[in-house]
Formats: sequence, structure tokens, C-alpha cells
Amino acid sequence: MAGYILLEGGLEFGGMMAEPDRAAMKLAGDEDAVISIIPTAAAPDKNDQNAGRNGVLWFRSLGARHVESLPIIDRQTANDPDIAAKLRQSNLIYLLGGFPGYLAETLKDTLCWQAALEAYEAGAVLGGSSAGAMVLCQYYYDPQQSLVAEGLNLLPNTCVLPHFNNFGKGWAKLLSTKLPTVVLIGIDEQTGLIDDAHGGSKVGWHVYGAGSVTLYHNSEPTEYKAGESFKDNFIMDV
Repeated sequence: MAGYILLEGGLEFGGMMAEPDRAAMKLAGDEDAVISIIPTAAAPDKNDQNAGRNGVLWFRSLGARHVESLPIIDRQTANDPDIAAKLRQSNLIYLLGGFPGYLAETLKDTLCWQAALEAYEAGAVLGGSSAGAMVLCQYYYDPQQSLVAEGLNLLPNTCVLPHFNNFGKGWAKLLSTKLPTVVLIGIDEQTGLIDDAHGGSKVGWHVYGAGSVTLYHNSEPTEYKAGESFKDNFIMDV
């Protein structure tokens, strides 16, 4: 049985983000969950160690006993078998925000990404915030290069718009044109989305945190506020 997907809109490691992160921890084994943080997206501006450390401190503050930031910063480290082994044994894998293009290209077709998928298929929670959520979809928008690119495709036919209540909403018109048959998922800051609703149905999602999630089907938005659940497999009739 596959695990769970966690998508967060940004401003992680503080405030109302405790709600989705605690929910993810509970699914992963609560305080005894083995949590692995992937700081790759913060590597281009040399912030990976600091960001990873912040993640470790945050999850420890929520009660986690086994949390580690793994030093995946380039293709070489993403193919390190020892790091991959740690990911394979993880119950919660969390991709940090930063540069989505760098994150996707660093992880794609590597031992570490394959290990993360194996952990997910064994029941782990696999998720991330901002860039970390973006690359889990079939497509992501790379603002650094102003282009749409192929993501890691954990969630087919989707594209996440993070920081939706800040700048992410401004991407919606462009991406509705570039990806007309793809479901856009706008996620506010301090907000998370987990496929843990409706008795464990894999098309059931629940919104946690401070804001809301806005889905665009055929350019038409539908908003779901924190505390609300919905069913959606993101597959559209075309």
C-alpha cells in the first residue's frame, strides 16, 4: 500500500505549519517516525545546511525523536548509496523549498529519488514545501527560467502554485494557458494538503493550516479552506 503525499505552500517551520506537519508525523509513526529532510533546493545559494538544520529543530519541537537532514546537494550525493539507504528506511521524507529547477534536475533518475519512491510505496509520507511540493507534480513552473518543466511525477496531471496568497496566484492565468488540461493546485503560505481524508481513500484530501487551497479545473477555480476535505484524483476528461 502506498503512503501519503504532503504538499505545502511555503513559510515552513513555524506557526500554523504545525498542523499539517503534526498530521504528517502521525501518519508516519508519530514521535517515533524516522524523518529525513532533503535540503537540495537550498543548495544553489549555499543555504542547504542552515535550512536543513532549521527543519531538524522544527520537527524536534513537534516531538520527533529521529530526524536528520541528509546532505543531498548535487547529482553525486543524490546517487550516494548510503544516503539512499537512509531514505529507504524513512517514514517521512520532506523536501525543502528553494530553487525548483535545481531540485528536480538533481533528484531525477537518481538512487536517492528511487529510494524515496520505495519508502513511499512501503507506506511513508512523501512531501515538501514550496519548491519541494512543486517538483512532486508532473509539471512545475520555474520562475528563475520562466518556463514550465517536467517534475518528478509523483502526482500526475498536476502543477502546484505555492505561496498562492502572495505571488503564486499571479501564475494562474499563465499556467492555465500553458497547461490547459492540467489541474493547478494553489496552496497558500502556512497551509498544507494531505491525501488522508475520507477513510484513507487515495483521492481524499484534507486542508490544514492557516489558509486555503484553490484548484483550477479548466481554468475554473474552486477554493477549499483549512479544515475542509475534498475528493479529487486530478484526472480530467479531455
